[in-house]
Amino acid sequence: MPKLIQNDEVFMAFISYSTIVLSKMMMMSVLTAFFRITRKAFANPEDALSSGKGENAKKFLRTDDRVERVRRTHLNDLENIVPFIGIGLFYSMTDPDPSTALWHFRIFTASRIYHSISYLVPLPQPNRGLSWMIGYGVTLSMAYRILKSKLYL
Repeated sequence: MPKLIQNDEVFMAFISYSTIVLSKMMMMSVLTAFFRITRKAFANPEDALSSGKGENAKKFLRTDDRVERVRRTHLNDLENIVPFIGIGLFYSMTDPDPSTALWHFRIFTASRIYHSISYLVPLPQPNRGLSWMIGYGVTLSMAYRILKSKLYL
């Protein structure tokens, strides 16, 4: 890794926390597949054929509450982690205060992990809603700080 990047505490923290949330998001794909297979609830006819033949396979073309809950968790990750990665990258390039940046990254990561737990368990509301709002607020805070920095608009 280039020395410039290695010596940038904020950028290295961003890489670390981004890797954590991206890995968590990737695990949701595996969890979706696991629930589809164990619950025998497939979205595509060719997948259902692995559990039955002909007319018997059609009964496996169905939705399942657990599969859908995992899918919605994954979709929510896509809707929130992708903007965090883009905005966090730009934010880390604005020479932010390392302590403030680290708290942004930590809070976002914790909120996404807690959001997934609260969605999958499921925990009663407002657990999931608050964890989403906190993560979203962190991303908005970074966006505000980028726009407030020495950019030429």
